[in-house]
Amino acid sequence: MNAYKKYITITDPKQVILCDLPFQAGQRVEIIILAEENPRADISKKLRDLFDKAQSLPGVQDITEAEIAAEIEAYRRGE
Repeated sequence: MNAYKKYITITDPKQVILCDLPFQAGQRVEIIILAEENPRADISKKLRDLFDKAQSLPGVQDITEAEIAAEIEAYRRGE
């Protein structure tokens, strides 16, 4: 069995168009579609979800930018 791999980006989820394939007219082929895994997107989504959860904690909205900056500076000083 010959395998041929081609990457495309889905523009219309109702149809996929493959062109310039290395097969003969009338040749029977098996098509398997696998979505490309994107670990960065998964990590990014988990991080956004974590931020959303953290920002929804009681009292978090009361923290000012100045308090955050002071906390960062204290951490950098080793306090």
